[in-house]
Amino acid sequence: MNNTPNDHIVRSHDEERQRLIGEILRMGELAVAQLEAALDVVERRDDRAAGHIVANDEAIDALEREVSHDAMKLSLRGPLARDLREILAALRIVSDIERIGDYAANIAKRSIALNQAPALPVASGLKHVGALAVRQVRDVLEAYVNHDPEAAQAVRDRDAALDAEYTRLFRELLTYMMEDARAITGCTHLLFMAKNLERIGDHATNIAENIWFMVRGEDNLPPREKADDTNTTT
Repeated sequence: MNNTPNDHIVRSHDEERQRLIGEILRMGELAVAQLEAALDVVERRDDRAAGHIVANDEAIDALEREVSHDAMKLSLRGPLARDLREILAALRIVSDIERIGDYAANIAKRSIALNQAPALPVASGLKHVGALAVRQVRDVLEAYVNHDPEAAQAVRDRDAALDAEYTRLFRELLTYMMEDARAITGCTHLLFMAKNLERIGDHATNIAENIWFMVRGEDNLPPREKADDTNTTT
């Protein structure tokens, strides 16, 4: 049976759509791998590996440009409303993934500075916050691939737990600095790293909200709980 020109157009459109999804997933996997590697070099105090992570951030930036280009190409094909939501969500999501990669690189960069000071016992708390952030990113990427708004909503709801752990670590680091002035420099680096992880959680939440919008076509999600009260910590 001969294929009509319209069949070819539909097939080409679907192939480009699948390519876009694949690129976003690849970009997300690279960002989460960077994050896991950054947390690992903090624990191992490995300056050389940290330098590689910082250098690898350019690969995520390059993928963002590629995804944005392909999304714009797809938008020129006269897409339907659902397709437009998917394209808009893709552009937003790759921006969040790019920021996650930036934060992972920042953690690696700060680990090099942290290694100039003696090892701090409170550094282990960063590992726990980091594990929560990694889980958030991995789960939201899975929700994106599966077009699963309920799974995305679960990620959004869990952000409060990450905020609470960040607040706990923030207070622990402040206490440690007050008790030992020699730890101020190292703890300051850890505070910035912890804040990077908290922001990664926020970007995972942004992705979750865009998945909801992409599938459901609505933005009217209930206000989410925030458990970061470091602004009021004294």
